[in-house]
Amino acid sequence: MELLILGLVLFVGGHSVNLFANHWRNSMVEKVGLLPWKGLYSLFAIVGLVCMVYGYGEARAEAQYLWQPPVWTRHIAALLTLPAFFLLFASQIPGNRLQVATGHPMYLGIKLWALAHIIANGGLHDVLLFGTFLIWGIAGFAVSRRRDKVAGTVREYKGLMRDGITLVVSLGAWAGFAFWAHAVLIGVPPFGA
Repeated sequence: MELLILGLVLFVGGHSVNLFANHWRNSMVEKVGLLPWKGLYSLFAIVGLVCMVYGYGEARAEAQYLWQPPVWTRHIAALLTLPAFFLLFASQIPGNRLQVATGHPMYLGIKLWALAHIIANGGLHDVLLFGTFLIWGIAGFAVSRRRDKVAGTVREYKGLMRDGITLVVSLGAWAGFAFWAHAVLIGVPPFGA
């Protein structure tokens, strides 16, 4: 469990610097330069991700369960991840309707993904991992929306083509992950018994 916690601190902590210590981040970029800062940031993210993955696997092998969710919650979770994928990919395709409407669809997607996994998993390690991401997604969305309001940020809608690309890419990625990659990478088929 310690490795999972370390991974969460490094990964989520590193991704939270821009949210909660933006002035410090900007002063560090001025001191060391943008590329060294990005290198350090990437190193933290990679080390954090590796620690999270291995730590989660270790904690799952020696799981302490807080509750036993029914099998059908896996199907609910798999379906909830569909809009989560739309939101995640909408954050990467500029000018689509979801990005314009929400401002920060990635945080919304992370919140939905985390909530879906909390519903379907009852282990302490699950609550720790997905609960951390849920809290981070809530905080990140709130902080980012507040900054947009103060800055008067307006996003431009760039037409149906961007919506179509978002839809096709999201559906394809979700289907590939739900029906194949999740079982291969995580060891759990979302629609399995």
